[in-house]
Amino acid sequence: MENQSCVKIVTEWDIVAARQLGRNVAKELGFGTVDQARITTAISELARNIYLYAGQGEMRIDRIYDLGKKGLKITAVDKGPGIPDIRKVMEDGFSTSGGLGAGLPGVRRLMDEFDITSSVGDGTDIKAVKWLR
Repeated sequence: MENQSCVKIVTEWDIVAARQLGRNVAKELGFGTVDQARITTAISELARNIYLYAGQGEMRIDRIYDLGKKGLKITAVDKGPGIPDIRKVMEDGFSTSGGLGAGLPGVRRLMDEFDITSSVGDGTDIKAVKWLR
């Protein structure tokens, strides 16, 4: 069972809106402040990647429920250029923007589950889940 909210990412302000939505949903689900910060950091990184590399896309924030557990699922979807080498972008320190290269590997570490699919010319779809403990 899922309950979904969505933010279109077109401007930098949309990144802020996605972060706020994620924090609010995390708080409603009962996540503590540390996990709220982890979730909003992951959302910020994924939304910024959409803005920088794809130009536009969307962030979906889902409340998820499975066998008595509840959690939050983030889905970042774009129709941008895609990622030619997923293994490379998942290496710590790799950056195409001159940043620290902590982006996607950092998101993977912050969340409990992480999945990325991408096709050159078709875009990227990233799902990340944090379960309430």
